[in-house]
Amino acid sequence: MTQKKDVFGTALWEFHQSPNHQELITWTSWTEEDPVPLSYFFRTFDQMPPLEQKALELARGRVLDVGCGAGGHSLYLQNQKKLDLVGLDNSTGAIKTASERGVVNTVNQSIFDYQQDTFDTLLLLMNGSGICGKLKKLKPLLQKLKSLLNPEGQILLDSSDLIYLFDQTPEGEKIIPASKYYGELEYGIRFGDLTETFPWLYVDFDLLSHTAEQVGLTAHRVMEGNNWDYLARLTKEY
Repeated sequence: MTQKKDVFGTALWEFHQSPNHQELITWTSWTEEDPVPLSYFFRTFDQMPPLEQKALELARGRVLDVGCGAGGHSLYLQNQKKLDLVGLDNSTGAIKTASERGVVNTVNQSIFDYQQDTFDTLLLLMNGSGICGKLKKLKPLLQKLKSLLNPEGQILLDSSDLIYLFDQTPEGEKIIPASKYYGELEYGIRFGDLTETFPWLYVDFDLLSHTAEQVGLTAHRVMEGNNWDYLARLTKEY
C-alpha cells in the first residue's frame, strides 16, 4: 500500500479516537463494493476467525507482526502471551494507532526495507501474501522473510485461493482469464472523501509452496478455513 494517501491508516486513527459505526468501503477488480465496519480491525482474540487464532497460538519467541494494522494481533501476543514483539507497518496512521493502543515496539516501514533484527516468528495475517502486490514479487518477499528468520524460525501466513470466484464448464473446468494469474487483482478502499487503489495478491497454497521451495523454504498447510482460505507455516529447509 502506498503512503501517498494512507486511507487505511486515516480510517484506523479516526475510529481509535472516536469509535462509532464508521465503515471502510472495499472492492477489488473481481468483486463489488463491500462495506467493512472499522471495528473489525479492532477485534479481540475471541472475535478473530479460527485461522488467526491458530496463528497466534503457534507464534513463539521473538515476533515480527508484518502489517500490524491497529495492533490487535500484536497486543494479544505482547500482553497475553508475553512475547517480545515488534509491530511493523508502512502505514503511518496504523502505526500511530497501534502505538496509542499499547503496542510497545513499532516500526513505520515496508517489510522490504526492514533489516534491523531477526525473529523466531514472522506473522503475516489477513491475507499476508497481499503485501507483495504482484505474483512476480512473491519470491522476493519470501526471500526477504527468510533473511529475517532465526535458526528454527517460522513464517505464519494466511491467504485465499480465489478459484471459487470463477464459473466452470459443464465438464467442471474453471473458466479462468489467461492474461495473468487469477489471484492478482486491484484492491480499492474508500473512507470519507479519500480513495486509494493498489495491487494485491491472493495466492493458492500449491503456488505458495512451489515458490517457497525455490527460496529454500518448506510450506505446510496448517489449517483451512470455510472460504477457500488457509493458514501456512513456512520454515527453512535444512
